Amino acid sequence: MAKIYIVFYSMYGHIYKMAQAIKEGVDSVEGCEAVLYQVAETLPEDVVEKMHGAPKPDVPVLNPKDLPAADGVLFGFPTRFGMMAAQMKAFFDATGTLWQTGALVGKPAGMFTSTGTQGGGQETTLLTAVTQLAHHGMIFVPVGYTVGAEMFSNEAVRGGTPYGAGTLAGADGLRQPSDFEIAQAKHQGTYFAGKAKLLSA
Repeated sequence: MAKIYIVFYSMYGHIYKMAQAIKEGVDSVEGCEAVLYQVAETLPEDVVEKMHGAPKPDVPVLNPKDLPAADGVLFGFPTRFGMMAAQMKAFFDATGTLWQTGALVGKPAGMFTSTGTQGGGQETTLLTAVTQLAHHGMIFVPVGYTVGAEMFSNEAVRGGTPYGAGTLAGADGLRQPSDFEIAQAKHQGTYFAGKAKLLSA
């Protein structure tokens, strides 16, 4: 059984919803099992409250040292000015021992994100995060345009890129993931699980 970790940070709940859809996709692949984890919050509780952050989901916080137990990892995080949120960066910054020992070399990894607007970093947030995977020798598995024709459509506002699934939260954070964005996330889970299963065989 290939074990796929879905490791995420979610301030307002958008990334958590996408993570749940990705888990559904992973679990649909025979011989694969998805496990949801969140990374630790680095902001004080009162600051999160002032930012109107959503309550944290009932999902265990992953210790970075436990990453090697996964056969593949999908990382989800919102953007902060075109790059990953500091909470996820802090998680990666704590993987130095794994880097020194090569514990993650050869493991497949993918990513998904959330931004406020279409020009808010849907591509750059994931593209700039690839450096984290490269230094660990992980195998980046982008979803490409495999979700289908709607990726080529300009008829509706939507998130998502060939680097990974994405959603738009709106500048005020009130927009929720659309049906297409959820479907794209589920597809990414299915697609990634298939590749991870092959690599773990």
